[in-house]
Amino acid sequence: MVKVSAVTGGFPGLGTVINVATVVVGALLGMWVGHRLPERVRAVVTDCLGLTTILVAGLSCVSVTDPALSAAVGAGVPVLIVLGSLLIGAIPGSLLRIGDRLEGLAGVIQAKVSGRSATTPGAAHAARERFIEGWLTASLLFCVGPLTILGSLSDGLGHGIEQLTLKAVLDGFAALAFASSFGLGVLLSAVSVAVVQGALTVLGIVLGSLLPAAHIAALTATGGLLLVGIGLRLLRFREIPVADMLPALLVAPILTQVVVALR
Repeated sequence: MVKVSAVTGGFPGLGTVINVATVVVGALLGMWVGHRLPERVRAVVTDCLGLTTILVAGLSCVSVTDPALSAAVGAGVPVLIVLGSLLIGAIPGSLLRIGDRLEGLAGVIQAKVSGRSATTPGAAHAARERFIEGWLTASLLFCVGPLTILGSLSDGLGHGIEQLTLKAVLDGFAALAFASSFGLGVLLSAVSVAVVQGALTVLGIVLGSLLPAAHIAALTATGGLLLVGIGLRLLRFREIPVADMLPALLVAPILTQVVVALR
């Protein structure tokens, strides 16, 4: 029997549908506004987004001090888990050249969706960089964090969609801001939201509670550091290969479980 959301009377996955809709609407509005802004204004907007991304990253990184994580793995170990997750995830990610493959895929998608190509190879490369920067930044920002995991699981368990509704509002405004600078890539991040939150909602329905609080904290802290890397890229401090580090998000909860099992 299909479970009904306790708050809305809707269906499992309704929270994700609302979230995807706000991202799409926000991104479309941002793309519409962005073309009417001069380059100087768009550069300032990008700087604001970089600073805000670092703020969000800091809030996520604080999860490394979560009492549940410390209790599960021991004092002082959470930082080592985050470090281990980044190293274990980034090394194979770099060897597999995930960043380069994503850029190539972004170029194909961009060409198919936009229906036009840049006039020069240099312009084409810059367009791909801008496209993947927008997609990766928005996807990480929208898909990494306690609201994503807890909200999707709560929706799948039939406990309501309050958390995802709050997240949807925040993501909608963020998508508007990001799309004014990065354009189409931010719109594509709606697919990332649908896939990640949809998968977590299904797992919530089938398996119940997916991750203990300690594992969520490790994942959130690791994702926070990736967001720091994104923020530094946006502020043009350093081109950190964040895409190559994405496997760390899978490693974090697994490594946490290994440490818990060995204690």
